[in-house]
Amino acid sequence: MSLLDNLKKDMVAAMKAKDKDTLSVVRMLKASVQNEQINLGHDLTPDEENALMAKEYKQRKDSMAEFEKGGRQDLVDATKKEMAVVAKYMPKQMSADEVEKVVEETIAEVNATSMKDFGKVMGAIMPKVKGKADGKVVNETVKKVLQSK
Repeated sequence: MSLLDNLKKDMVAAMKAKDKDTLSVVRMLKASVQNEQINLGHDLTPDEENALMAKEYKQRKDSMAEFEKGGRQDLVDATKKEMAVVAKYMPKQMSADEVEKVVEETIAEVNATSMKDFGKVMGAIMPKVKGKADGKVVNETVKKVLQSK
């Protein structure tokens, strides 16, 4: 079942349950998927769906950080609820240990020996973990592993 089908099904369920918060987030996600399909001119592949959901999640995460800086706890709470709904449609995220394992394998593949090879490692690793791991976590892990070499 495609992401769009899941969103439609969950939208109907939220309507029946009169869950306005979930309904509004699911509607936003559905609109985002449909807009992306129009922009690309085809149905989204699973990788494109995952990338889109990761983008939606990251937008909310960034917004939440700004709301916290501004002392707007009401908006922080609302954004946390939205993030929980978006997270249901994302692939399972990799643990820190899994990220480190992939980083070490990639470093061995590209024969990286120092921080000078950082860009080469990041270029090789991001397609492997796209949508499954936060880029910031991957970045920090690559730096940590390369500095220890």
